[in-house]
Amino acid sequence: MLKKKEGFAGQRSIVLPRKILAGIRESNPLSERLYITDIGYYPKARHHYRQRIHGVDQHILIYCVEGRGKAEIAKKKYEVGPGSFFIIPAGEQHRYSASEENSWTIYWVHFKGADARKLVAALMEKTHHQGAVAFQASRIGLFEDIYACLERGYGNDNLAYANICLYHFVASFIYQDKFNLADNRQTAGDAVELSINYMQENLVRSLSLEEIAASVNFSASHYSALFRKKTGFSPIEYFNHLKMQKACQYLLYTDLRVKEIADNLGIEDPFYFSRVFNKLMGMSPNQYRMRRHL
Repeated sequence: MLKKKEGFAGQRSIVLPRKILAGIRESNPLSERLYITDIGYYPKARHHYRQRIHGVDQHILIYCVEGRGKAEIAKKKYEVGPGSFFIIPAGEQHRYSASEENSWTIYWVHFKGADARKLVAALMEKTHHQGAVAFQASRIGLFEDIYACLERGYGNDNLAYANICLYHFVASFIYQDKFNLADNRQTAGDAVELSINYMQENLVRSLSLEEIAASVNFSASHYSALFRKKTGFSPIEYFNHLKMQKACQYLLYTDLRVKEIADNLGIEDPFYFSRVFNKLMGMSPNQYRMRRHL
């Protein structure tokens, strides 16, 4: 039987860089007690299969909204269907797979932190490893909010917002009868957020600080100070974070060569691209690509 860890049409995932995670305690006290390490969405994930004999050092929450699958956690077996979710505490042996005939669509998140253990304990007390919830669009909306925030980079505000929202997301499974259906989400169109939009729309280009500042009608010096105050990073460093996030997706989900990926991200020198990638992700692009085969 064919087994795939990832590589499904329409899939989305973000693996937060090790450097960012290592700095959370120092730079983002709002996130240190609960923080996301990986997050994603796999639609109709045929042949999806994962096995970790020794577990992992993060807690894992997987929510199935369509199709079927099965899981084995700490040697106990579970059938998974629409509305099912399962929690895998850090360090526990596990494996899970999608049905061959009716493959699942899942939302998943890996997370760590002192409060993570407490949330997992509360979830396990109510459901053990597996539970079920009624489908609510607002729960998916909350997940998408978290994902979209992280997709916009690793600024302090983004990390804090996404990780605080994770409390709400996990709580929606623990206290499903209390989960609020109303979605009062509001977005702010300030200069920094607008400039991040501009960065995302121009990942294929090499932008200067002056160009980014001009996109929101600010001087380079004033914009740079404002951006750093809000995100904790310089605009160009932040732009590179967004580029490397896209590079990770290219490396995992395409067969493009490193030079082609660099070209697609507006970086003419592939050696410079590799240096920037290595500095942020803690490994070379080719080493990162090998994650597909681990």
